[in-house]
Amino acid sequence: MTQTTPAAPIAAVVTDIEGTTSAISFVKETLFPFAAAALDGFLDAHGTEPEVAAILAEVGHLAPGQDPRAALRGWMATDAKVTPLKALQGLIWRTGFEDGRLHGHLYPDVAPCLRAWSRAGLRLCVYSSGSAEAQRLLFGHSVAGNLTRLFEGFFDTRIGAKREAASYAAIAAGLHLPPREILFLSDVAEELDAATAAGLAACQLVRPEDGTQATDRHPRAADFRGVARLFGLAAPAAGAG
Repeated sequence: MTQTTPAAPIAAVVTDIEGTTSAISFVKETLFPFAAAALDGFLDAHGTEPEVAAILAEVGHLAPGQDPRAALRGWMATDAKVTPLKALQGLIWRTGFEDGRLHGHLYPDVAPCLRAWSRAGLRLCVYSSGSAEAQRLLFGHSVAGNLTRLFEGFFDTRIGAKREAASYAAIAAGLHLPPREILFLSDVAEELDAATAAGLAACQLVRPEDGTQATDRHPRAADFRGVARLFGLAAPAAGAG
């Protein structure tokens, strides 16, 4: 694909995680089962702590009359994008990342490009349905080392749903940048639609391993190096890891 000319020079890149920086299989086959297996023990040990108690109270508000654990397991079974579930999963995953049982998967092209973009002065952020806590854990304990210092911000569904344009407008406002200077990366066409509706530039990551359904509505790239070529961003040196 030929280079894309954005409406304005790109000043910031906001990236999704699942299917974009990291394999969907890592989330579904490693992270989700880990949280499900640890749920009861974690709540037994930490359920009265203020942070966890506040999450359980939010669960009760969203699922009145239902046992909170049953509600959480039901949401887990359908991968519901429910904020208290994502927050609790992040707390559970923290134990696994911190004791070395978990390491955040990244595609090999991701870390070299993020480092090159950061060195070039681009502002980097994450926007994922997973909690901001979980995002920091994945990048802080990634297979490529601790990358959290590269990121200026971590956004989750507390700023809004990922398929709503208002969420991306709120991110742009938080970064104090015109939307046209922000590039959003995701594998999900509907998220890209919402981003462009808010005025952001967008690119779809189409990774064969994840079975992504490509769309013609947005520029497409197979990896982050392809994104760099499309949008004229800094590229890592050949062989950089």
